[in-house]
Amino acid sequence: MKAERKLKLRWILAISCLPLFGIYAAFGIAPQTLVGEVETATVLEEIALPNAALANNDTDLDAAHYWYKDHVRRDDTLNSLLSRLNVRNRDVIEYIRHDEVASEIAKSLVAGKQAEAQTDNDGNLITLEYQLNATDVIVINKTDSGYQTQKVSQTLEVRPILKSAKITSSLFGATDDANIPDSVAIQIAEIFESEIDFHTDLRRGDRFNVVYEGSYHEGELLKTGDVLAVEFVNNGKTYRAFGYRDERNQMQYYSAEGKSLHKSFLRSPLEFSRVSSGFNLSRFHPVLQRIRAHKGTDFAAPTGTRVKASGDAVVDFVGQKGGYGNVIVLKHDNGISTVYGHLSRFAEGLRRGEKIAQGEIIGFVGMTGTATGPHLHYEFLVNGEHRDPMKVALPKVNAIAPQHMAEFNKLSQQFTAQLGLLSTSNLAALE
Repeated sequence: MKAERKLKLRWILAISCLPLFGIYAAFGIAPQTLVGEVETATVLEEIALPNAALANNDTDLDAAHYWYKDHVRRDDTLNSLLSRLNVRNRDVIEYIRHDEVASEIAKSLVAGKQAEAQTDNDGNLITLEYQLNATDVIVINKTDSGYQTQKVSQTLEVRPILKSAKITSSLFGATDDANIPDSVAIQIAEIFESEIDFHTDLRRGDRFNVVYEGSYHEGELLKTGDVLAVEFVNNGKTYRAFGYRDERNQMQYYSAEGKSLHKSFLRSPLEFSRVSSGFNLSRFHPVLQRIRAHKGTDFAAPTGTRVKASGDAVVDFVGQKGGYGNVIVLKHDNGISTVYGHLSRFAEGLRRGEKIAQGEIIGFVGMTGTATGPHLHYEFLVNGEHRDPMKVALPKVNAIAPQHMAEFNKLSQQFTAQLGLLSTSNLAALE
């Protein structure tokens, strides 16, 4: 319907513009000075023009159709969204609320989702298209008997997106400036979480290049996926990671030599998020960005920030203990234990003797005990002796299996070239 209407309108525009083309030609080719007699010949040729009556009927304003496109905004309601799409007939809202398929629109009004509507001159709905998720679109069409709804699955094209950014204040500040989604920023922090503490170690001038998946439909980016490769320069040291899917199709990250970046312990037990990432910057020394205690490290974070187990362990103690307030002690292999103090509360059901996996949420930041502000007190002990968790050597685990090395090397070389393209050029993005 869109294509037919556009074709007819083009005919009308072509007819109406003929006099203008003549004027343009007259001024465009007329010489400034006549240098002699020029013989002219009159040529008559019949041409076929579109039926004027038909064109006039099709452009009748009473039968005009209009397309409107918008996206869901924060705190949108079904009524406010449809209003911006020029849908004015109230029966549409009632239909969407009660139809089994169409009602999914009202249940999924998440900021950023796309919607498109075709209406007539009076705002009566003809077609509504709503992007339910990355692959499904709900389409509502006006019929003689009311409305008809169907859910249509889209075929997505997955291709790499290349981005480059520089740290001026925080990781999220850099990704915002480069239009990199938060989901990718968090992945970057998790990939290097055994090497870099993104709460405390970032420096102004640090930079990174990243390649990640983008899913497109008809040229429009609908969602982003896994990080495929990333290069991060922190305080002058370069870290690189290359993604490779395991037998379960889960993305794992390795060095260029195929060594796993996953280590037996995390540098920071705090979950990295937009809220917690900026908390330290306004409260600590601009260089150190952390307070060093006599027996451990204190990480400032908002009350309620989730605390992760820094490594696989067994719960040795969970409860209250003097100045630590609410505290958890985990016992790891090789005589290593870790302590998590001043918690506001523990993860539900956590008890002594329970096995905990690395990264599992065990508690939440607070200021119990002798704490003067919300923070996590973290200790790392080897055979009962305190070690600096920010400097202690952490052993790596796993590596690419020998039978997969050829395939991994091919991928890593491809990603290395893409990262190099960002490093050696002025490109900030390539999609």
